[in-house]
Amino acid sequence: MPKPTKGPRLGGGPAHERLLLANLATALFTHKRITTTETKAKRLRPLAERLITFAKRGDLHARRRVMTVIRDKSAVHELFTEIAPLVAEREGGYTRITKIGNRKGDNAPMAVIELVLEPVNPKPKSAKKSAAAAPAPAAEEAPAEETVEETTEAPAEDAAADESAADETSADETTDAADESAEESK
Repeated sequence: MPKPTKGPRLGGGPAHERLLLANLATALFTHKRITTTETKAKRLRPLAERLITFAKRGDLHARRRVMTVIRDKSAVHELFTEIAPLVAEREGGYTRITKIGNRKGDNAPMAVIELVLEPVNPKPKSAKKSAAAAPAPAAEEAPAEETVEETTEAPAEDAAADESAADETSADETTDAADESAEESK
């Protein structure tokens, strides 16, 4: 459950704030990017991310849960059919808030909140390890492949040589055994 906010509400009361955030979420899903005050953007982010998580599930119950917040069916349809597949592999962080300065009239701090729809690029474990490890395996891979090919050929040749040597030894052993038995019988 989300943590209740402290301080004054965005609107006149809790119902007004809930409707205001629902309208902001509808506009965000319709336009994929909106400009609003920093406070409203920060309050909208958890709501929008929770609704996107429901949309990723994609079942009827999730659609009905989203419809309790967003009353516009076209916005819900766009959320489920267009936005959810684009963020399917993303594990969170579906929105981005960028501060853009103050509004001219009342000097209110403004921000742009937008959906992050780019494909996920996983980060390397750490910059030092990946920088040190990246060139080393690349340089080692080429000789390693050659040695692998050589070793695969060498055991085959060794195995053939071993088999022929084993045949010669078994032939020598049988002739030796035959010679010994012939000497014993004399």
